[in-house]
Amino acid sequence: MTNATIQEIEGIDDYWGPAFRSVYEGEGGHEAFVQQLDERIKQHDKEIEKLCNFYYQGFIDSIRELLQVRSHAEELHAEISNVDANVKETTDSLCSRAEELIRARRVELNIAATIEKMELCLPLLTTYSKLKTQVDAKRYYPALKTLEQLEHVLLPRVGPYKWCSQISADIPRLRQAIQDASMADLRDFLENIRKLSPQVGVMALKQTQDMLGRSLENIVKNKKEMMGGLGKDNIGPQCPHELVDFSPLHRCLHIHSVLGAKNDFIQYYRAQRKQQARLVLIPAVGNLHDSIQGMKSYLSAVLGFFILEEHLLTTGAGLVSKDWLLDTWSMSVNKVASTLRTNTSLITDPTLMLSIKHQIMLCYGLPPDPLPPVLQEMAEHYTEVLMQRWVSVFRDILDNAAFLPIEVADQEQYDGVMDTFPYDGDELETQPFPRKFPFSTVVPAVYVQVKEFIYAWLKYSAGLGLGGGRRAAQARHSASLLLSRSFTGCLSALFRRPLPLMQLVQIIVDTQYLEDATSFLYEFISNITGSELVTTQAAGSMFQAARDDAEQQICNNLEKKVDEFLDLENYDWLLVEPTGQASSFVTDMLSYLSGVLTSLEQLPERARVAAVRAATNRIATRLRNLLMDPAVKQISSGALYQLDLDVIQCEQFAAGEPVPGLKEGELLEHFASLRQLLDLITGWDWSSYLHDVGIEGGKYALVTPRDAATLLEKLKEAEQKSSVFSVLKKNERDRRKLLDTVLKQLKQLQNQDG
Repeated sequence: MTNATIQEIEGIDDYWGPAFRSVYEGEGGHEAFVQQLDERIKQHDKEIEKLCNFYYQGFIDSIRELLQVRSHAEELHAEISNVDANVKETTDSLCSRAEELIRARRVELNIAATIEKMELCLPLLTTYSKLKTQVDAKRYYPALKTLEQLEHVLLPRVGPYKWCSQISADIPRLRQAIQDASMADLRDFLENIRKLSPQVGVMALKQTQDMLGRSLENIVKNKKEMMGGLGKDNIGPQCPHELVDFSPLHRCLHIHSVLGAKNDFIQYYRAQRKQQARLVLIPAVGNLHDSIQGMKSYLSAVLGFFILEEHLLTTGAGLVSKDWLLDTWSMSVNKVASTLRTNTSLITDPTLMLSIKHQIMLCYGLPPDPLPPVLQEMAEHYTEVLMQRWVSVFRDILDNAAFLPIEVADQEQYDGVMDTFPYDGDELETQPFPRKFPFSTVVPAVYVQVKEFIYAWLKYSAGLGLGGGRRAAQARHSASLLLSRSFTGCLSALFRRPLPLMQLVQIIVDTQYLEDATSFLYEFISNITGSELVTTQAAGSMFQAARDDAEQQICNNLEKKVDEFLDLENYDWLLVEPTGQASSFVTDMLSYLSGVLTSLEQLPERARVAAVRAATNRIATRLRNLLMDPAVKQISSGALYQLDLDVIQCEQFAAGEPVPGLKEGELLEHFASLRQLLDLITGWDWSSYLHDVGIEGGKYALVTPRDAATLLEKLKEAEQKSSVFSVLKKNERDRRKLLDTVLKQLKQLQNQDG
């Protein structure tokens, strides 16, 4: 049984439970099993020892053979290294000889290519030498043929060599030299035509001016004079282009046509003339704006140049084309416009501007009529020049004006004002003398000057070919620009210095009447230009900036006057009992404001509302600053009640709506924070304040803990100074205790807010 169990254990690898159970439950116990197991182990050990003894000698032999193989491997490695060194030495020599062979073959190929290229280059060099000989011998026609062969046949065949590029670069110079040699007469012609161009322009301008101003009598007279002088030898040229002899130009054109270089000749001529055009476009005199003579010379030179080219357009056999002439004129017009713009921009004399415009109008009519834009730009500058002149006129008017309503003593003075300014004086007609106009002398003076400006501006627009509607529209625009920019700028300069209140009011009134008079100015322009009346205008906006400045100065003056009244305050901050009525400086200040606001009835509602808002806000701010002034350390209850009476007086003034156009209770909002602070302190309503603090819409929402604590500390300091023994009374002790408690809570809230 024990042997069977051991065999079962040896035969099973996974589960030995039944075998162990049979050992413990079988006969003989496990001691016999252990003994049998030891014997089986010894038996296996003997078998392992036999197996090892059997294979040991073979292992020793294998090791010995391995050692012998290592020595053979080292010998083989040494032999391989020797073979490698020998092969390397042999291949290095072979490679060097191969490289020499490659270089030799490359040199051979280069020599062959060079010979081939030289065979191509020799005809080129021979032909080039022949060309130079022909040019030196002045054989220009064969030279041109040789040049064509050199450029179009031989050079493309050779290839891109540096000396070939030099020859290629030299070909235009040779061609130009041939052309220059055949065009000696052309150069003389170009020089002559450049000198005669100004004379041609002068003659053309003179004839144009004569044609514009001639009558039937002058035509008959000139015809008789011309017929009477036909037999004389001193007959001068009748047309501007007759001043120039064009025969050299035509001869050169014929020669180049025979040579087949007509297009080159045309291009050369056009290039030369275009260069001359650029020279003509540069003024010979540096400052054309100094006098009309310099401008005449400049315009005559430009005009003469294009008159001659326009003549060649019809007689030059294609030498000048219409497209080229238009292109040259297009190139020139920008420079002419720039020159005119640069020089006229420096002119400050309107008379000189009109003379220049007249000279330009005589040039008008060249294709494609580019002068209207130039004249339009000059018109804008002419407007600026006029406006600059009228700025000094407006300044003189404003500097000498008293800004008081015009008062007339008799009918003659009244009619004089009505003749200079269109005012509806039906109300004044029924009044006895002396009569008073609502506007000052500034209004009719400015109105008359604007009409003078319109006259001066229309002088420039005459003859420009503008319709009546366009002239009227531009005149209206210029007049509006004069008032809205120049006159408004003068008013702004006037506002830079402090002005009395009534002068500011009068300035606002005057600007309103000037704005209303613009419709009459438009009617005046329509009558002069013969155009349809245009009544549309931006009412109330022309002098709005000036009125804003004046209204701001009115507000500043009122605030300054409020400061002067409040600087007179003489509060006794330790007052025991209030006087029972508002302080005198407050009543005086409010009386002054009422009178001033009454005097502002002529102003627009918006200006009066802005003025009373500024004054009310200034009063509320200054009274609050007086109360919270850090320099005031102590405030008694009597002084606080006196200040409360002053605030009540100011609130009554604000509640009375001193000017129309205010929202209900609008002015009282300026005193709201001060009123809540005073009500809180005088009413001692700390429970409501502490309960509602931080809640929007509360009874004391505008009072901050900082302000309340600051005022309480001032009250506390005043009470401590007023009586030392008051702390012995129970009610005073309770009040003092409550004050300290509230002050402590306010500081806690203040710290939380911080």
